[in-house]
Amino acid sequence: MSDERWITDTTITKRFPVWTRGNAADVFPDPISPLMWTFYWLPAIMPALRDAYIANGVLDWDEYEDPLHPDSFGCFGGYLYNPLSLTRLMGARMPGVTPELIDRAFFDDRPEVPPYVEEPWHVSPKHAEKLTATMASAMTVTSYPALDEDKAFADSLRERRPDLRTLTDQGVLTLARSVVPYLHQAMRTGMVVSALMSIGPGALGAICEGLGDPTITIRLLAGVEVDSAKPSFAMWELSRRARASAELNAAFEAGVDGLLDRLRSSGSADAAGFLAAFDEFLFAYGSRGPGEWDVIAKAWEAYPAVALSAIDRMRVSPDESSPVTRHDASVAEKDRLLADVRSKLAADPDTLGVFEAALHSSELHLAGRERYKTNCIKLVGEMRMCLLELGRRFVERGVFDSPEQIYMLVADELDRLFVEPERFTPIVRDRQARYRALYELEPPFIVNGEAPPMSTWARKADHHVAVAAAGTVLTGVGGAGGVATGRARVILDPTDPFALEPGDILIAPNTDPSWVPLFVPAAAAVVNVGAMGSHAMIVSRDLGIPCVVSVTDATMKIADGAMITVDGNAGTVTIH
Repeated sequence: MSDERWITDTTITKRFPVWTRGNAADVFPDPISPLMWTFYWLPAIMPALRDAYIANGVLDWDEYEDPLHPDSFGCFGGYLYNPLSLTRLMGARMPGVTPELIDRAFFDDRPEVPPYVEEPWHVSPKHAEKLTATMASAMTVTSYPALDEDKAFADSLRERRPDLRTLTDQGVLTLARSVVPYLHQAMRTGMVVSALMSIGPGALGAICEGLGDPTITIRLLAGVEVDSAKPSFAMWELSRRARASAELNAAFEAGVDGLLDRLRSSGSADAAGFLAAFDEFLFAYGSRGPGEWDVIAKAWEAYPAVALSAIDRMRVSPDESSPVTRHDASVAEKDRLLADVRSKLAADPDTLGVFEAALHSSELHLAGRERYKTNCIKLVGEMRMCLLELGRRFVERGVFDSPEQIYMLVADELDRLFVEPERFTPIVRDRQARYRALYELEPPFIVNGEAPPMSTWARKADHHVAVAAAGTVLTGVGGAGGVATGRARVILDPTDPFALEPGDILIAPNTDPSWVPLFVPAAAAVVNVGAMGSHAMIVSRDLGIPCVVSVTDATMKIADGAMITVDGNAGTVTIH
């Protein structure tokens, strides 16, 4: 490792030279840990995307330069990148799609994005035929049993987890390693489903535009029940328990640090009931949290104070902020729109048939995309708990300063750690310092052919954007229908204890399920990044709040405390 490259950086091949942070920054805004990349991303996630691309007909096995180590994702300066060359190939080979349309799905016009350059091998009638069949199946498939199978296995793995404290070091590591092949399977299933997600909404959009109102599409996709929203409903019930009890209210008011210990020493029925319900919550959803794809994440089971902070924010919300109430209201509005559209299309049975197929496809694939993510995150959670247990043991032995230093290792070093632990004390300290320094860098949006040396990267602290003046209208992508006016609250960290109040509008850099509790009291959401099917879109629709994504630098342009109007139908944010 040099000062110009990070320990896990990708070697770029000639066949797939262009990489982008587009869409990758939604899920991985921060640098990824070396152990995540080497322990399960390289051996499980990378080949899973390879298999899904082959299954859907994008390319063949031997079209990869090294099929056993496929160019599925890139890592530069510790930041994860999507393979733009590979996704452009899908645009080149899929009938009715172009590489330029693929670019548009990833980002707006940006001068640093190189134009697509066609290679002779890109044109392939064989793959166009297979992709045509894949697209047709997206409109006719009725279920994905593999998603349910993966869910059942992930759930059973959690249920069968032994007491890690009773296992030997090798036993804990072996258990963690045993999860990797199942993550490969769950990710492969998910990528097959996720790749087809835009086909149904695209057909819906064309029909709704023909009816004179393209915004109907967004509102028709409201209320789709997704796995990633379920923790917020469970958290809401826990917040109602706390709100209804004077003792629990007082305990939360004293702060979440030490809260569980205070409740355990209470002995009251209210305390016992809350603790039991919270244990059930952690059992079901403990793998979730900020940055949850990475084992280094502050997931709720490993760091319960993070979940308690979210419940505390919900606790101050009035009952009318219930996500159940909002969900039911959005479903009622969707049903009204459905009846109207079906009435208008009644005289055109062919178009009505396409509309019904597109609606079913949209709902199936949107829900399926969130289910596969949940399945994968549960499996990552099992590995996290094993690796964190090992980290704690090496802290007790004086090898690590904190359990999290284990994430600074690469997978091949774990066995040597067991036999030469003292060797790794200076190594993990040095890497942790270098890893933390990566957070200060602004990764290039595009890497083309060669990654620029890290010493040339801009620093995040130097990125300044003027605050939007009153009367400014910011444009993004409509993610969930509706219009809301309220006070903007710029939140950069979902664990911020001074988060928004009920009725405020959430302004966020990106979102994952750890942000969902903030959606519950919010009147609307605005996000810097995102595209069709992004987490913020899907959850906003499920909870029935307006949402606009892909508002570039929204967290800088919108002043904290400004009065704004969010129009989720038009995809605009107006500064008052």
